[in-house]
Amino acid sequence: MKNIALAIHGGAGTLVKGLMTTEKESDYKAALKKALHIGYTVLENGGDSVRAVEASVKILEDSHLFNAGKGSVFTAEGTHEMDAAIMEGKNLEAGAVSLITGIKNPVSLARDVMQKSEHVFLAGEGAMRFANDLNYKLEDPNYFYDELRHTQWLEIKDTDGFQLDHSIKKDSKFGTVGAVACDKDGNIAAATSTGGMTNKKWGRVGDSPMIGAGNYANNDTCAVSCTGSGEFFIRGVVAYDVSSLMEHKNMTVEEAANEVINKRILKIKGDGGLIAVDAQGNIAMPFNTEGMYRASKSSNGHEEVSIYRV
Repeated sequence: MKNIALAIHGGAGTLVKGLMTTEKESDYKAALKKALHIGYTVLENGGDSVRAVEASVKILEDSHLFNAGKGSVFTAEGTHEMDAAIMEGKNLEAGAVSLITGIKNPVSLARDVMQKSEHVFLAGEGAMRFANDLNYKLEDPNYFYDELRHTQWLEIKDTDGFQLDHSIKKDSKFGTVGAVACDKDGNIAAATSTGGMTNKKWGRVGDSPMIGAGNYANNDTCAVSCTGSGEFFIRGVVAYDVSSLMEHKNMTVEEAANEVINKRILKIKGDGGLIAVDAQGNIAMPFNTEGMYRASKSSNGHEEVSIYRV
């Protein structure tokens, strides 16, 4: 039996200690702990890594605190467009959806694309038809309404501006959630979900649903879920780059993850972070911003829930 391990993230960015209220900090940590506990319990009970990452991400999607699912930000049209991806490392099966609306848990629809279709990536109207064929319930737009997100959108509505999440400062937090896991059989998986950019136009899609950019898993190397400035993470093919460094340079998961986040992505002025796990249950969670909502737990006794640099 292999070591079991799980890591989750809820976004990275300008998370400076002292600028967040004690109550808000407590809320975020409680949500992270809940998602970590739910996913890790799946692994402890013998469940596979795909089930574990889906379970953790669903908890984060169900929280208004994170820009995914319920907490998704508003587009330029005042709607919500969500993206998600999931991948397993044993057979390199993957599923992704983009530009979907009304779906409570986009990560589950991504898993259904992986397991119930012949495709990897469905977007927009087609993805919604696929969801309808599977009898997905569509939530009322009010389900996704959050006063903080709405206020932030109103501040830049009808302009060419956009923001990567709900903080006051532009680009101050990248709104993505994700999970990576290693199960008892040494199979790994990654899942990522996001509500995108506030006031985004033209059907913009970031790195989160793109296999190899924001999400990737391969038993021979690692499982990765990213959070950051999406355009840069796409250009850097970040998730796959971590895997490639492990495969071709014989780096450990920690060495490869740090190389990509603290050197390669910075060279093209990208910022953010990622979580990664290998098939031995080793975890890496590097970020080049002031903070990243993150948590991890493994059967070697390690457990962590953090926001800022330690």
